[in-house]
Amino acid sequence: MSARPVTTPSAENLAASARAAKSDGHDLPPVHAWNPPFRGDLDMRIARDGTWFYLGTPINRPALVRLFSTILRKDGDRYFLVTPVEKVGITVDDAPFVAVDFERTGDGEGQSLRFATNVGDHVTAGPDHPIRVERDSGTGEPSPYVHVRADLEALIDRKSFYRLVEIGDRRDGWFGLWSGGAFFAIIPEAELPE
Repeated sequence: MSARPVTTPSAENLAASARAAKSDGHDLPPVHAWNPPFRGDLDMRIARDGTWFYLGTPINRPALVRLFSTILRKDGDRYFLVTPVEKVGITVDDAPFVAVDFERTGDGEGQSLRFATNVGDHVTAGPDHPIRVERDSGTGEPSPYVHVRADLEALIDRKSFYRLVEIGDRRDGWFGLWSGGAFFAIIPEAELPE
């Protein structure tokens, strides 16, 4: 029995493996169930604005970015592209996705916020998909996120965040948002501008 040849990780090989894995008709392959060998790091980076780069050049093919996004997994603090045959590390500057818009249905405690990401995911914030906000320790500037899947989050873009603030509510000393029957605290009421 001959050993399988070891290939150098490349975007082309990953794309081919990802396409093969998606041939079962499911939108998202079961990357959480795959445990292929680690093949090293790939010169691929996701910038804070959601732009994917390969070898320092933006990937300008949305279908290819979407394909790669479906095989993305976070293990610990690192991000990987995972197929049934290989696992490669990539760099993510902040969150791997960006929430570029949202739709609101209902209001108050019955409100639901359905987010759309830059890679075509749609998720309704709620107990299984919480919204969280981190604040820069130096500037106090908020960075809001919504959970998308597994350990992957989307940074909520600025225009969407401003729209969210307009529909916020107050509860137990906090200003925040309702969605899916859950309240997500954004900032203490005492820190709100007058």
